[in-house]
Amino acid sequence: MPEIVIDGQTYEFEGDKMLLQFIQDLGKEVPFFCYHPAMSIPANCRQCMVKVGQYVKDKETDKYELDDNGEKQIRWFPKLQTSCNLKMTDDMVVHTQETDDLVKRAQKDNLEFILINHPLDCPICDQAGECPLQIQTYKYGPEGSRFEVKKIHKPKRVQLGPRVTLDAERCINCTRCTRFTQEISETHQLTITSRGDKNYPATAPGETFDDPYSMNTIDICPVGALTSSDFRFKARVWEMNQTPSLDITNGKGSNIDLWTRDNLILRITPRHNEHVNDHWIPDEARDVYKLFNENRVSRPVQKLDGEQILSSWNNAIATFSEQIAETDNKKILMIGSPHASVEENYVFGKYANLLGINPPVFTPDIEEGRGDDFLITDDRAPNTNGCKLLDFKEEDEKSIRKSVKNADLVIILSDHLMDRGILSKEDFEGKFVIVLGTNHTKTTKAANLVIPITCIAEHAASYVNLDGRIQRTLPAKETKYTNRRIDFEMSEGRTDRYGTNFDNWRSEENKIDCLPVWKFMAQVAEHSGLNVSFNSGREIMEEISELNEAFSGVSYPAMDDNGGIQLSVEGKKKTKA
Repeated sequence: MPEIVIDGQTYEFEGDKMLLQFIQDLGKEVPFFCYHPAMSIPANCRQCMVKVGQYVKDKETDKYELDDNGEKQIRWFPKLQTSCNLKMTDDMVVHTQETDDLVKRAQKDNLEFILINHPLDCPICDQAGECPLQIQTYKYGPEGSRFEVKKIHKPKRVQLGPRVTLDAERCINCTRCTRFTQEISETHQLTITSRGDKNYPATAPGETFDDPYSMNTIDICPVGALTSSDFRFKARVWEMNQTPSLDITNGKGSNIDLWTRDNLILRITPRHNEHVNDHWIPDEARDVYKLFNENRVSRPVQKLDGEQILSSWNNAIATFSEQIAETDNKKILMIGSPHASVEENYVFGKYANLLGINPPVFTPDIEEGRGDDFLITDDRAPNTNGCKLLDFKEEDEKSIRKSVKNADLVIILSDHLMDRGILSKEDFEGKFVIVLGTNHTKTTKAANLVIPITCIAEHAASYVNLDGRIQRTLPAKETKYTNRRIDFEMSEGRTDRYGTNFDNWRSEENKIDCLPVWKFMAQVAEHSGLNVSFNSGREIMEEISELNEAFSGVSYPAMDDNGGIQLSVEGKKKTKA
């Protein structure tokens, strides 16, 4: 097997590998700016330079030549090499900045060149705290600047499109953004304009950067040249908690990170998963943070004399139970949801089974022609396959209308059927409608009883995407009944760890008065003398995996370790990840 020596350590490798990526995979570090593993390699930042040589072999004997000290003789390349585009070969010898002063000096000098015209505005730059240029300057750059001439000025605060703002003075011409539009989104909306120290990314005259994946350029920008128009100046990265989650705007199940401060989601960024979305997410996935913060149902709502008023949890549980007890089981319709998690739907179905009523039905949320064969799908729901694997009956618009017509009590789980145009207000006339929902909508306003439940950002639960991959979320927000400090599933940031309720960066008003579906259903079941007791989504998944063959072997630790688990949606049997 081929071998390579890096900083005196020998490593084996297989296949064609680029040196920089191999070094990163080893957990070692070589600084760089322009390289990205999912795109072409321009090698134009010159920051990843290393010293490279080759052991010398005698062609006739095929034995290594030795120097005067009896060590293998190395024939060094005449100049330092960029490691990002250097293909590894057998017997290659590499010295990084960790073991070679020339490499260290070259990286330091390169950073000095890059910083010549870079503005010193870290204190007001959104990228501060997560900026590769800032971090690498501290690690490998010069301690000060020898440059005393006026810096080159370029356009600032340029609105490239509805979501992306450009500060051209910060640009270091890594070309990541232009390569993204050429190679990944393939819209070709960005290019580099001007020449020399005056160039920067721009759109063609009269064009707008409205690429549906435009905000990925913000994520991959190694400086603060491209920033989010929506998130600008809202928070510093060290003030927020970063929590793994999933995109709920479609059926792809793209992996994301939720960034929280004072119990509000302030931004959403992509999280790498090679099985699902690689490094990218669509722009629409970032807008849903508003759903987690705004227009939330907080406290139960009941309709009295045609008007909805806030109620108590005791009244809501009593009303729910009374309606169940007073209604013929054949006249109760429970509607599950492809927008709710596997665990929520399972508990919903288990409650129906214990009552002896028909299993829940569901209606897929499909918009034909919406998908783009990349990360946007026709399916607008994150868990359609989860409902199918739980054996929920799928009903189209015509069928669900008929089912509602034949029912006296309709219980809807987290699916806004009126807003989707599936049902109308007239369909609910003469019915008692209960909605378990997260946000105020047309559907909740038409309901007789609204139960506030946790959203995907407030509980740990799993979802099965269109490809049959089950993945899970972690809670990023506290509710009135949860505490970040004692919930082992939740991350704890600096302001959470050291702040108090009296600090001006913390507010109890941002906590929603809601419950997970399983905790509410447990109280309702107990009121009816039934047992649907679960403390967490983890417990529910353990039961599902034992009782449902389609989920056999699925657990939270297994999903965490493998970036999800691949299921067989058609055959309902688990396959290897």
